[in-house]
This record gives sequence, structure tokens and C-alpha cells, in this order.
Amino acid sequence: MPLLEVNDLKTYFRTDDGIVKAVDGVSFSVEKGKTLGIVGESGSGKSVTCLTIMGLNNRRSTITSGTARFRDEDLLTANPKRLREIRGNDIAMIFQDPMTSLNPVHTIGRQLNEAVLLHQDVTKKQARARAVELLKAVGIPRAERRIDDYPHQFSGGMRQRVMIAMALVNNPDLLIADEPTTALDVTTQAQIVQLMNRLQEDFGSAIIMITHDLGVVAETADDVVVMYAAEIVEQAPVDDIFSRPQHPYTWGLIGSLPRLDADVERLVQISGQPPSLLNPPRGCRFHPRCPYVMEICKTEQPVLAPISTDPVHLQRCHLDEETKDREAAKLLAGMLAA
Repeated sequence: MPLLEVNDLKTYFRTDDGIVKAVDGVSFSVEKGKTLGIVGESGSGKSVTCLTIMGLNNRRSTITSGTARFRDEDLLTANPKRLREIRGNDIAMIFQDPMTSLNPVHTIGRQLNEAVLLHQDVTKKQARARAVELLKAVGIPRAERRIDDYPHQFSGGMRQRVMIAMALVNNPDLLIADEPTTALDVTTQAQIVQLMNRLQEDFGSAIIMITHDLGVVAETADDVVVMYAAEIVEQAPVDDIFSRPQHPYTWGLIGSLPRLDADVERLVQISGQPPSLLNPPRGCRFHPRCPYVMEICKTEQPVLAPISTDPVHLQRCHLDEETKDREAAKLLAGMLAA
């Protein structure tokens, strides 16, 4: 049984210009000890999906429907008090900007201690010992001393490690990581990815990894959800996403990965811009940018349908299966040749 099961999740925002359909009918599940990667461009609905699950959207301006069942309890209908009990205890979130997620006027130790004391019946001394233990676990050197430092005394990578420690402070069953490698240099990104993989092995948590970086997905995820314009366009195990991608948007994401090839002078890009979610395109939402567009794509919205059930591989595209397999094979051959 999945630890978290999301079904037909919709999150709309009321604005002065109209209703923004930020998440529009998203369904997925996460099992304990597994990592689900949610990938897509900025504005595709990745972060809003998880903020909705956590109950962190502004309730006054948000219209939400569907279900998000965590251990068979629907988080979308839970009252605020119950959500506060779940957040930080059973489910924790690492926010995408380590530079601004920590309070600059409080020490690292005070912020970690607060997270422990809020959810556990322990003394301040025990809370501090737990905080030091976690700082060591995430690779902070001289943790006993650095716990009394302020956020500005840490580098970006070290602040992100502190954020991970704060998320793990109560051994959550589900960890949501929203762009955990954003604004970090390549070496630090690799270290954070390795750290999260190791911590998952040690703590056994399920992870939802939100990212625009398919390289991070390849290194961390068991299953992948590809989102575009508030919808899921492809969903499959990570090996299938890279060996048999079935949607033109997924092909574009894979094709835009940087390669160590001297003959490649610039990155391949997906033409055009994502559509406005105030007024999404009729038919397939990707059709204005798709090089394979057909007339049916402009008028009829494709359904998210399986191409296989073992493993489950879903895609949302009108192209015939032969064409999709041929284009996927060409993409893979080009990557291997590079």
C-alpha cells in the first residue's frame, strides 16, 4: 500500500485576472523507502502540487479538489491543527532556497532545537544533543561548535545541509525536497544528491524530489512524473523514462541535457514559452511548442493512457506508438553517439 496516494488533485488560484489552474488533475503515489522525481519547467505545477499536499497554500485564494491520502488520511480535508501535527513530524519539506529559508537572526542550534521541542517531549539539553547528532549526519564539520553559528556564517551548500537536518529532525516518513540543489555549484550539487541517497538508506524515508534537472532525477529517483502546464504528460519508472520516453516534451527535456561533446556548440532548447495557466491552449497544452503537432492536437486533449502496465508507463500524446518508439530510439542513439 502506498505511503502517499494523490488522486485527481486540482489547485486553482483566484487572482484579479481570473482563475489560474496551477495543478489540473494530477495523480501519483509514493511508497515507503522509494523516491519519486517530479520534473518540469518553472511554472509547470511541481511545487504547488507539494505545497497543496502540505496544506501551505493561502486558503482564502485557493480552490482545491481531489484527494491526498497519507496513511489513509486525506490531508486535503484535515483541519489546520492536524496538519501542523503532521508537518515536520510525519512529513517534512526542504524548501528550494537555503539562503532565505533560515532565520538570519537566530542561531542554527536554536532553529533546530525549536523543531525538536515542537514535536517531541524532551528537555532542551536532549533537543540540542539531537540537533548536533543530525548536523553530524548531514556532514557539518565540528558540529558541536557550529551549532551556535548564524546562517550567514555558513556557505550555500552548508545551509542546504542544515535544511536537510531540520527536515530529518523527527525522522519523517515522507521527505519533500523542492529543488534542493538550486543555486549550488556542481560539486556541491553532487554532494547534496549523494547525501540524500545515503540518508534515505539510513532513515528509510520516502522522498518526493521536485526538480527541473533530469540529471538529478537519474541519480535519485525510482519513478518519475513529468509535468507540463499543470498536467502530467508522462509517468514511468526512471529507467523507462530514459530508455523509452514517449512524449515530445520529455524528448525535449532529455535532448536539452548538456553533453561533453566538442562538436556541440550550444544546448538544444525547446522552442517557445510555456502557456499561461489563466487560459491554457485548447487540445494538447504542449501543441504550440511541439515539432510533431497534428490537427487533432489543436482541438482534442489527449488522455493520460498506459503504454504498458508492468511496469506502469503512462503518457499523454496523440502520436501513434510506432512514431513515438522511433523518435525515442533516435534520441537515445544520438545521446549514445555524443
